[in-house]
Amino acid sequence: MSDEPSGPDQIPGAPHPRDTPTLFGQDAAQAAFLDAFNSGRLHHAWLLSGPRGSGKATLAYTLARFLLATPPARGGLFDAPQTASSLNIANDHPVCARILAGSEPGLRVVTRSENEKTKRMRDAIVVDDIRNLGDFFHLSSVDGARRVVIIDTADDLNTAAANALLKMLEEPPTDTTLMLVSHQPSRLLPTIRSRCRTLRLNKLAPDDLAAALSQVDPSADMGPDLAELAQGSVGEALRLINLSGLQIYAELIATLGTLPKLNRARALGLADAAAQRGAEHKRDLLVELLDIAMARLARHGATGLIAPEAAPNESSVFAKLAPDPASARIWAAQSADISARLRHGLAVNVDPAALLLDTFCKLRDTAETIKTGIPV
Repeated sequence: MSDEPSGPDQIPGAPHPRDTPTLFGQDAAQAAFLDAFNSGRLHHAWLLSGPRGSGKATLAYTLARFLLATPPARGGLFDAPQTASSLNIANDHPVCARILAGSEPGLRVVTRSENEKTKRMRDAIVVDDIRNLGDFFHLSSVDGARRVVIIDTADDLNTAAANALLKMLEEPPTDTTLMLVSHQPSRLLPTIRSRCRTLRLNKLAPDDLAAALSQVDPSADMGPDLAELAQGSVGEALRLINLSGLQIYAELIATLGTLPKLNRARALGLADAAAQRGAEHKRDLLVELLDIAMARLARHGATGLIAPEAAPNESSVFAKLAPDPASARIWAAQSADISARLRHGLAVNVDPAALLLDTFCKLRDTAETIKTGIPV
């Protein structure tokens, strides 16, 4: 059995990457892998890096299906050199069916596991999760078939697990390919990165983003506002849809539009909605959308441009708050400090509603400083 978990980082409502039939917008990464395969120089470890939601895990499963459906040549009399024109494997291939069922013996997926004592998901991939691959590697040496390991994500490896993985990369098992999914490769040990070949995935262009979203949810409407906020990530687009992100952002911009006076009732409404029990996902989204709004505000002040809008009246609100490059620099500096204070407060369990209202008050003070030139 592949012992595949459901995926601790999977966005609610999103299909599992193994269930995603088509990868959009990453032709260069697929071509690079195919070229390595056809040249006979297939590396034993691949680092799949790029922004969240760009398709890294989907690519890992695409590569796994391809490799497991293409037995290794043994150099015998009737073994011709292997070449392929595509990574796509027909949906009716037995390997595809087994991967969909989570029963492919040649695939092992490593993610954060459940702590048997607390029955809660661990916050890291631990050393036993890596050491348990030993029997899996031994099986590959016995039956001579390919084996594929997907580590999703390698960013989650703790120190002991990373060192255990490094030893495996230094002494790679025969006919085994390791796929390391990483949102932030800089967090990995340099020695791990140096032993992997990197496939860099890019943010999805609007057309590819729309096509990928349609594959997940044919009824979804990829408007310009959603495309702006999703920032090239189909996962983020789906999260915005599921959590009413467009409405939250619109209300956030409307609240910013009341600065420097600040409509406290409006700010309280946003804060209270995000602080309700069970609304943690919406709270986290609000914090991220605030970061996006501040970045767009500073960029508007620096360049005078914002197109297309991600919320009604966004351009006019930003023009009022950041009328010139000098104000843009103030917003950029203040927003970094405000965001850090907000995230720290949430991390140490400060009351979310009070913390968010305090954040809006600091934004009010910054707007007043820019308007009057006098620090509040």
